[in-house]
Amino acid sequence: MPRCRPLARCSAPEAQARKTSMRQAIHDLEASKIREVANAGLGRSDVLAFWFGESDEVTPEVIRQAAIESLQRGETFYAHNLGLPELREAVAGYMSELHPRIDASRIAITSGGVSALMLAVQALVDAGDEVVAITPVWPNLTAQPAILGARVRCLSLVPQAGQWTLDLDALRAAVTPATKLLIVNAPNNPTGWTLTRDEQQTILDHCRTTGTWILADEVYERLYYEPSPKGCAPSFLDLAAPDDRLVVAHSFSKSFLMTGWRLGWLVLPPALMEGMGKLIEFNTSCASVFTQRAGIAALAHGAEITPRVVAHLKACRDTLVPLLAAIPGVEVAPASGGMYAFFQLQGFGDSLDVAKRLVVEAGLGLAPGNAFAPEAQGWLRWCFASKDRQRLVEGVSRLERWLAKQR
Repeated sequence: MPRCRPLARCSAPEAQARKTSMRQAIHDLEASKIREVANAGLGRSDVLAFWFGESDEVTPEVIRQAAIESLQRGETFYAHNLGLPELREAVAGYMSELHPRIDASRIAITSGGVSALMLAVQALVDAGDEVVAITPVWPNLTAQPAILGARVRCLSLVPQAGQWTLDLDALRAAVTPATKLLIVNAPNNPTGWTLTRDEQQTILDHCRTTGTWILADEVYERLYYEPSPKGCAPSFLDLAAPDDRLVVAHSFSKSFLMTGWRLGWLVLPPALMEGMGKLIEFNTSCASVFTQRAGIAALAHGAEITPRVVAHLKACRDTLVPLLAAIPGVEVAPASGGMYAFFQLQGFGDSLDVAKRLVVEAGLGLAPGNAFAPEAQGWLRWCFASKDRQRLVEGVSRLERWLAKQR
């Protein structure tokens, strides 16, 4: 048991202040700009919503049925902190088909990809540590270390003709021996930017030199549209040794259409496994058993599910991007991975204001670029994961009509 300090007395005003105050790091967090846009469209059935990062297609029946059968068996009790052994084995087998062999002893099952990322940051970062994050990026990735009191520095990708790229010299300059953690999301939300194998090797070599941990958010690795022998984007796991300072976060959400299930996993160095079990105990205790049964079914049927999902998303991308590119004043490039078209709308200012106006005036729901980084001001994110591609066509028509009224 941890030692408890004796209670210290404080004055009545101090006691009242403590009751009503929250940590400054929490006060300083920005509210979600994506949610702010979505709130503007609540209750409106006429809005075509593309603001959230999820497909509108329901989870496949074979996955849902596995959870139903688990519940009918009465599997409603606690599980092992690190996950059901059979799910850890299934994840390890799945990952080993895509990358060099990964043992189940390095897999920790988590209650969603968000939880996986937060657990990784909690395991590695102390208050005052320096963290470098490559941006634009899903805002949780910069908020999580800030919540823990870390000093977060952002290294921006550079846009060129609608395509975002990484300046490796800038990365080498930004990541120093003072940098505790580098956070990399590739394929990237929102830009679709994806690391090459050579870039990954350069980053890994540099971080080995500086002693910096890498947290690689690779939840979109299967949503990859370039030629690939394994059907996935390049991964740090293809290059790293098991004991490298590398933590990789994954989720069932995107590749298996399971966003609402809240099931993910971490691939960790062996030395972190015991401590990760403790952290999971103090955060969520464990992922629910029936959800883990659904995960086992997803992996068992992944060869049927994921390629179909990826092929459909590629068709969605190839429907949307040319239509956007044909609009005067729009700069966009097809994403190599992920489920988003990230485009610049030239001649307009605040992305949040534009996104809110599009909801109210055009019935079109997009995410504002400045939700992901200040340097993405003037950009918008469109999630193209739509079961019906005609919705994408209609969405572009609404954007065009709205733009025509602004001229």
